[in-house]
Amino acid sequence: MFQFGFNMFPEIPRPFNTKYRCFSVAMLPGNERQDVERGGKIIMPPSALEQLTRLNINYPMQFKIVNNNTSRTTHCGVLEFVADEGKVYLPLWMMQNLVLEEGDYILIESVSLPVGTFAKFQPLSPEFLDITNPKAVLENCLRTFSCLTSGDVIAVRYNQRVYELCVLETQPGNAISIIECDMNVEFAAPVGYKETEHVKPVEEGMAIDPTELMPEPTGFVAFRGQGNRLDGKRRKDSGSSETTPPRATYVRGIPDYDYQIGTLKFLRQATKLSTDDSKEENGAFKAFSGEGFSLKRRN
Repeated sequence: MFQFGFNMFPEIPRPFNTKYRCFSVAMLPGNERQDVERGGKIIMPPSALEQLTRLNINYPMQFKIVNNNTSRTTHCGVLEFVADEGKVYLPLWMMQNLVLEEGDYILIESVSLPVGTFAKFQPLSPEFLDITNPKAVLENCLRTFSCLTSGDVIAVRYNQRVYELCVLETQPGNAISIIECDMNVEFAAPVGYKETEHVKPVEEGMAIDPTELMPEPTGFVAFRGQGNRLDGKRRKDSGSSETTPPRATYVRGIPDYDYQIGTLKFLRQATKLSTDDSKEENGAFKAFSGEGFSLKRRN
């Protein structure tokens, strides 16, 4: 005798395919639902749950949303089954990706997505770099998502601000499931970001040679006199004027160890005064006459 049981032939999952009118979460009656806006899940009517149970679909429930008017698609999960019959409520960022208006019709299909292994994001504003640890913030926000789709622009809320991220790439497919998975995440340069160029400052040359500001040597100067020939003849260079004494070598970077606190010394280049200016020099203020002067600090 052959015994036939009800579980002899397992049921094959049948696809869920239904049209609904979509609305943003702000149109949902009752209290404000910020938890829906912060994730990638939608709210469906109770009749959808009954139909999904009869179809024996795979869990977790994941859906493909299609806007036939613009041929745009995305993927999402379901948060609750409390919507009015014939309506579904979507996050605002999802409606913007699908180019939907309040009350437009969408097609929702049940799908089974591969587990994600890699995702690459691009912030749409350089302000995203102001976050101390953007990777940890993104990981925390993606816990409210069930899947990702390449080309979508998701909204990430952090510190009372909304940051938009474009999903540039997903592996192993264009749509992946991110529930209980180990996924590598990369960031592309934000839109409008420019790297700061480190320009070396141009060293301006000194208008006056520092050696000209050094004081002339005093006291004994070696080989300061003129030379004479033993045969009494005139030197070829005797017509030249007396040789100027060599100036002291200017050494830059050596501190003045004899500096006294409270005294500032400046070296100024002496300028020749004309005959008219020399007459007024006797009665004028001689603080900047070209010699070094000091400023005393008052206690």
